[in-house]
Formats: sequence, structure tokens, C-alpha cells
Amino acid sequence: MAGRSELGEFLRTCRARVSPETIGLLDQSGSVGGRRVPGLRREEVARLAGVSIDYYTRLEQGRHASPSEAVVEALSRVFSLDRAARAHLFDLARPARREPAHDHAQQRVRPAVHQMIASMAGNPAFLLGCRTDVLAANALARALLVDWRQLPVRERNYTRWMLLAPEARAVHDDWPSVAADAVGNLRLYAGRHPEDTRLAELVDELTAASPEFRTWWNGHRVQDRTYGTKQLTHPLAGPMTIHYEALVLPGDPDQTLFIYSTDPGSRSTANMRLLAMYAGQEGNGPEAADAPQHQKATT
Repeated sequence: MAGRSELGEFLRTCRARVSPETIGLLDQSGSVGGRRVPGLRREEVARLAGVSIDYYTRLEQGRHASPSEAVVEALSRVFSLDRAARAHLFDLARPARREPAHDHAQQRVRPAVHQMIASMAGNPAFLLGCRTDVLAANALARALLVDWRQLPVRERNYTRWMLLAPEARAVHDDWPSVAADAVGNLRLYAGRHPEDTRLAELVDELTAASPEFRTWWNGHRVQDRTYGTKQLTHPLAGPMTIHYEALVLPGDPDQTLFIYSTDPGSRSTANMRLLAMYAGQEGNGPEAADAPQHQKATT
């Protein structure tokens, strides 16, 4: 039932975001008068999706087990969902399923992946697992963001760090955007793994501790971070424009490798080299670059 409740909440937020003007729903006077709330009415969504108002109402109220693929596709078109939001809607619409408890309790990183991350001496690189747990990070990533090894195991989570750590706000010039994207990525994961109890614990903790998280999480926006650019100001190395690529590991679909880079010849590259020198002076060689080979998942 929890999954159907999530589906209903997501549909309601999608409906509220669609402006009637953008899809031509104007009255004879050329206005959308008479509306007490923003967005579309249920009957309008039902008509545009080709379903009955009763059927759509039951979907929003969690009283329908699972809509057909054709209905989900139609709703995606009505709400003009992007790729990530469409995938999330399909995840929520899948029949309720139970996942073995051990699937997300222990996360292992292959030795070759540890070695690959450690070898990227000139680029910050780190590996995120289930619910954005940090599984490995090289010396430069730890120098740029935080030394995850110094944190308690349960706190080695990227989203948790981004929302609760003061240094995360300090180093990211565009913190609200970066943090909101992290929450959106966690929402995407939640749709794929609704039975992950450690995720529920993390969400409860962040809901209680962060008003921003509550706002973004309840907004039901989803984000699939594949590549992008962010602005950072490191307290020692100075400002940097960072480009990132997010690569899902073949054979490990719940592990994503993030690689940071800067434009050749730029001030950002010079500052990154300065940071690399600092990281080297701290004695963080490749042999000490990563987390233990078998790491328990954080909560």
C-alpha cells in the first residue's frame, strides 16, 4: 500500500505543476478563471490521458493496484515528464514487490574498481552505491569534499553529508541546486527500491534534521545525475568550475562512479593542481585512497 500511496502523491504533484495555459485549457474569455488551486483538475488529466475520472481518482487515492503501461505512458505525456520523471512514474506504477533483505545490507566494491579510482590521481573520483552511500573515494576527492574515512560508517552518505554538513554548504557556491539534485536522485532510487529499510531510516533522519530536505522530498522531484557543472570554492585551493560525469558500473547497476574534471588551461585547473599537491603532502597515496574492500552500507 505504501507504493500506491507514493504513486498517488507523485501524480498529485505532477498535476499541480502543469499550467493549464501551456496545454490550451482556456475558457471562452481567454482565461483559466475559476481555479482555486494551480495546475490541472483531475477531470482534465483524465480526459487528456483517455481514462475515466473515477479511474484516475482511484489512482491518486491509492485505490488502484497498478495502472497499465499504456496509461502510465499517457500520463507521462499529459504531465510532459522528462526521462527521469517518466522512469520514476513507471517504477511507482509497478506491482508491489518485496526485495530480499540482504540485497542492500552489504555493498562490495571490486578490487579492480578500487584500483581504478585510486589511479585517477589528477581527477577527483568517488563511488556511490545504494541510497548514495559513499563506497570509495580517491585522495583528491577527499581533499576537495571530505575525508569520508574519518566519518562514522553510518555518516558516509553523500546526500546526508550534502544536507547536514556545514562544509558542504561552504564549499558549494550553488549549494541549493546541488543539494536539491542529490535529494532528487535519492527520490529516483526510492522508486526503484521501495523496500529498502535503510533508505527509510535515512529519509526519517533527514526529514527531522533538514527543512530543505523536507521541502524537496515532499516536492517529489526526481533527478538522474548523468553529467553537469558545478561551482566550488575550496578553502585552500580557491574557486573552481567543476564538470562531472556519472557512470553506472557494468554489472553493478547500483554503483555509480563520479569523475570530476576542469577545463584545460583554466584557473580551475591550476587550483585543482594546487589541491592535488596539498593532498599529496597529506600522505594520501594511492594505497590509502579507498575505503575497505568490503564495506557495510551506511544508513
